[in-house]
Amino acid sequence: MQIIELFWKAIGNNLQWTLDSILFKVPIYQNYFWGLIVLSLFVWLLEITFPWRKEQAIFRKDFFLDGFYMFFNFFVFSIFISGFYAVAEDLFSDFGISVTSLTLYSTTEWHPGVQLLVFFVLLDIVQWFTHVLLHRIPALWQFHKVHHSVKEMGFAAHLRYHWMENILYKPLKTLAVMLIGGFEPEQAYIVHFLAIGIGHLNHANLKISWGPFKYIFNNPIMHLHHHAYTLPEGKYGINYGISLSIWDYLFNTAHVPNAKGETKLGFSGDDYFPQDFLGQNLYGFRKEK
Repeated sequence: MQIIELFWKAIGNNLQWTLDSILFKVPIYQNYFWGLIVLSLFVWLLEITFPWRKEQAIFRKDFFLDGFYMFFNFFVFSIFISGFYAVAEDLFSDFGISVTSLTLYSTTEWHPGVQLLVFFVLLDIVQWFTHVLLHRIPALWQFHKVHHSVKEMGFAAHLRYHWMENILYKPLKTLAVMLIGGFEPEQAYIVHFLAIGIGHLNHANLKISWGPFKYIFNNPIMHLHHHAYTLPEGKYGINYGISLSIWDYLFNTAHVPNAKGETKLGFSGDDYFPQDFLGQNLYGFRKEK
């Protein structure tokens, strides 16, 4: 199959899947579109009912911009990039590289529950490491600034990020799954939506710490300080955890000075950061002045 034909076929299939999801033609347990909407509405309702920062408006600053980012990153960009992934997969197959060819250890014989747990933990530590890179490498930080440009925290801020982050996150997660194989697509859906749910909560206007489990699971108090304008001296970032906080406690990147919810958000120089979607997504490609 010609590369161009493969490219457009993958995009067409992904677009059709999204349309089918919108029209309820996809089983609910695989329906990303309505799953995201229901999950978002649920967390937003929690924010409205139990707000941590009571002075924050229901439609907080950039609420609708973040909402647009959610659907753009989750669906529009996902549809577009699927063509490139299909071509890459085809090119790798020409060299004998497939999803199973790099497997160092397979979990096929494991209990499904154990598989699911390992899958969740494996992807989370890969994302934690990738998140550290986004803060430590200046070129990557230029793109990650989009996520840190949030000035009032809310659930939808979770998916405000530059599309270039997908270019970094997904290959590393795919590599991890290739090295330790045996996982099923259904498990990917469960883990993905579990991570989305935890991420929504971590960015929500909710005061949740999980008690003693805060040393395992990330939470809104911990993650609010990750977005702090002022970081501890000598730190590029803190509280990098995606779903789990345990990595930050293990690698000494955890820092939770208080639970007041009054932390100023952003980064140095964000007064000059673009306020619109297009400007924010072009920013990382500009030469730093």
